[in-house]
Amino acid sequence: MPAEDTAPKVPSIADPSAPLTASYTYHCPTPTASGPYILGVDEAGRGPVLGPLVYGVAYCPATYQEKLDALGFADSKTLTAQTRSSLLETLCSDPANLGWSVRVLCPQAISSGMLRRPPTNLNRQSEQATVLLIREVLQRGIKLSEVYVDALGPTKPYEAYLSAQFPDISFTVAAKADSKFKIVGAASVAAKVTRDAWVEGWVFEEHAGVDTPAPARWGATLGSGYPSDPKTQAWIKSSLDKTFGFPSLVRFSWTTVKVVLEKDAHAVQWTDEGQTSLIKAFETATGRDKARCAVTKDLHIKSVGTL
Repeated sequence: MPAEDTAPKVPSIADPSAPLTASYTYHCPTPTASGPYILGVDEAGRGPVLGPLVYGVAYCPATYQEKLDALGFADSKTLTAQTRSSLLETLCSDPANLGWSVRVLCPQAISSGMLRRPPTNLNRQSEQATVLLIREVLQRGIKLSEVYVDALGPTKPYEAYLSAQFPDISFTVAAKADSKFKIVGAASVAAKVTRDAWVEGWVFEEHAGVDTPAPARWGATLGSGYPSDPKTQAWIKSSLDKTFGFPSLVRFSWTTVKVVLEKDAHAVQWTDEGQTSLIKAFETATGRDKARCAVTKDLHIKSVGTL
């Protein structure tokens, strides 16, 4: 079924009929009420093997907190999809006082970062998304006094890291911040609604631009996207192309996917396999360039740590 028929319409997705091929940031119209503002940060989709990771922020004047508390925001995981959608509309209903933004990390970018050398692990990518969102909110003229962040792990080191990045802002990093602070709950709703809309209305870029689309190669029953979900596991196993792997919906750096590829996909033999002399020429015993072949020295070729 076409994505435009199934995906909820949310402001943070410009064109639901287009595939997600790159990470992007969405900002709502900038609030006009006087500051300073408080801001909350939360995410949706860290654990799933399918779909994007979405970081969300929500912000309002510090003097607006009493009104915010009465709007019904909470940890998005405890709310129904209908309630979350309604709350996102609430978040858009008072543009003078309420603002929100999301950073959508596409599956390809997540996996590429985790598999590069040196790797950019998921925590680091999450930190980068958080800092980017806060910085861009500030650049839009919003004066922030306090920021509340749902914890990635140990709270104090992350709190110190963010404080060093933005020394004029008071940071509170806490576990389950989305249930403790309404502004974080609002950020949680923005992130969750955006992610769900992308996954539920997923457009496979592998079919994009085809005049006569082939029959659907991948089933519509994705499950929750979490590796432990039997429906998700079944989808992954049934969606494998033994030569080309998986569509771009899949985070191919996840162990769940690696195991399926190693077990069921065609084996790959690299051209240097079995060529002992070639391998030896590029081996590094105690240093990257020690014992390299004469050709590499003549051509001034040196090993690098990062591509």
